[in-house]
Amino acid sequence: MSALTTSTLKKRVSKTLASSVVALSLLVAQSANAFELTSHDIQEGHPMAKTFEYNSWGCDGGNQSPQLMWKDAPKGTKSFAITAYDPDAPTGSGFWHWVAYDIPADVTALPRGVDINKIGGKTARIDYGTTGFGGVCPPEGDGMHRYQFTVWALPTATLNVGPNTTPAVIGFTLNNMALGKAKLTATFTR
Repeated sequence: MSALTTSTLKKRVSKTLASSVVALSLLVAQSANAFELTSHDIQEGHPMAKTFEYNSWGCDGGNQSPQLMWKDAPKGTKSFAITAYDPDAPTGSGFWHWVAYDIPADVTALPRGVDINKIGGKTARIDYGTTGFGGVCPPEGDGMHRYQFTVWALPTATLNVGPNTTPAVIGFTLNNMALGKAKLTATFTR
């Protein structure tokens, strides 16, 4: 009886091990093609150049959006959105620096300083009270701030929002409908 139990146990362990190897192989294959956002201008966890600093509110940078590129968007993607958000802003609710949407699905890169309208997309109001990209501008002496650039893969060609929809509502909408997202977080200190 114990020989049968040992034999049965060995078969079960072998079967479980084989299933685990298959599952791990599938996970590795999927992660090799994960939705990814990269940039020639900004790097994960590294300080951003003054080129990307705002040019008002006490800041005097170039106010350029960074070059961005992405790959391996989820199947079914019909458009993209891009957001830039500072979770460290001393507002109690962060600070939205960029909200762009309805970017056509065949666009997979944005040059530095892009005009989203010229590539077929739209921009919404940001926390500076304007539309388009608004550069980084943390308060002097407030320490390092993180700037989260996110590309969102969407299942529709158009997002049902307008240029005056608040960034928080658009963020809520994106989080609820995105097929996937890829994020790149850079830093800035004044």
